[in-house]
Amino acid sequence: MQTLRYRLLNVFALAGDALSGNPLCVFEDGRGLSDELMQRLARQFNLSETTFLLPPTQPQAQALVRIFTPRYELPFAGHPTLGSAAVSRSLGLGADQLTLEMAAGLIPVSAQGSHWTLTARPARWREINVTRERLATGLGLSPQDLGERPLWVNAGKEQLIVPLATPEAVRRASARADLFEDCRSEDGQGMAYVFALEGRGTALARFFFPQGTAVLEDPATGSATANFGGWWQAMARTLPCHLQIAQGAQTGRPSRLQLDVDTAGRIAVGGDVIELGCGTVAL
Repeated sequence: MQTLRYRLLNVFALAGDALSGNPLCVFEDGRGLSDELMQRLARQFNLSETTFLLPPTQPQAQALVRIFTPRYELPFAGHPTLGSAAVSRSLGLGADQLTLEMAAGLIPVSAQGSHWTLTARPARWREINVTRERLATGLGLSPQDLGERPLWVNAGKEQLIVPLATPEAVRRASARADLFEDCRSEDGQGMAYVFALEGRGTALARFFFPQGTAVLEDPATGSATANFGGWWQAMARTLPCHLQIAQGAQTGRPSRLQLDVDTAGRIAVGGDVIELGCGTVAL
């Protein structure tokens, strides 16, 4: 019998609320596990992502991290990066400054107590391939609800970044599954991140993705927050950028994410990580 240890964490949590943020499962040691078994374990836990820590292949890294949704493997994702970094520190693989190796590349991560921050890959972007009318309809909105220039952005994982005209439009958005038949990322996945600035230094965001015939909503999406930073650069907005982003209220999992883009265009995404517990799986 094989016994596998795992940790359960919430990432981008609110201070003082252990059950806020985005849930994550981290397996402490993925050595000897096949790709198929990792995928089946991710499906068993059925969280948005499950990660597996492995010895790095790059000398700069302290751990190699593989990230699985219940359906497929991801090259990069934000809350799995921060949660996996917290577990790596707990296991003695690194300290408050460490580098994680992922399919998307090497991701530097740093901590101040329970607040973790990752530095994303340099962003690239491209135009959308549907009309504004089609995009608005697919989000359950009118064209007037859309803001300026939606873009596909990739700072580690390509996603559709859609500015909306008002926070009220963000709250009202209701994505339809057929939108994601027309809007697919370069790796064939459908997803959309909608946001609006609320005030000085704050924004409201939501993230939609299909699962089967349904559309689900993610409570806190670090990779899309990094892509928001790429969108900010693409639009030649003033730098540096410092934003506190609220996400997840509509899912019952309120979350807070921090986005920083410095004058050199480096994108950082941060948030609080809370470890809830640990356990074992016997196979």
